[in-house]
Amino acid sequence: MRRAADPGQVIAAARAWIGTPYHDQASLKGVGCDCLGLVRGVWREVVGAEPVSLPPYSRAWDEVAPRDRMLEAARACMIAADPSPGAVLVFRMRPRAAAKHMAILTDAESFIHSYERLGVVEQPFTRSWARKLAGAFLMPASWPEGGR
Repeated sequence: MRRAADPGQVIAAARAWIGTPYHDQASLKGVGCDCLGLVRGVWREVVGAEPVSLPPYSRAWDEVAPRDRMLEAARACMIAADPSPGAVLVFRMRPRAAAKHMAILTDAESFIHSYERLGVVEQPFTRSWARKLAGAFLMPASWPEGGR
């Protein structure tokens, strides 16, 4: 079984991204990122090199797709877990739509994510967000291909 990354380190890395403007498909701290870009950037800081390169992806939260690629990738690269501080949260924004949003839980009541028009912010983890939760995952402490 893979060992999980230190949740405190994941949260500290995510908080360092707060204030980064929203930019679709980007992942540069202080310059721009979307929700996946935030998680990718924290992964690089905590785990090491990204395990896969990403093809372009659609911004449409209501996209219905034959495969749930974001959940599949999270399951392949991270450790499935209950929501806990430091966990990567994956959200399904519309019923029956593909999971298309990610965040990092900082405590039982708040999370960090990149949101259009707001950029990277820490916000309350409300019941509305909890209802959209499709999965929670812990980053591994290391990754076999060149990770720490």
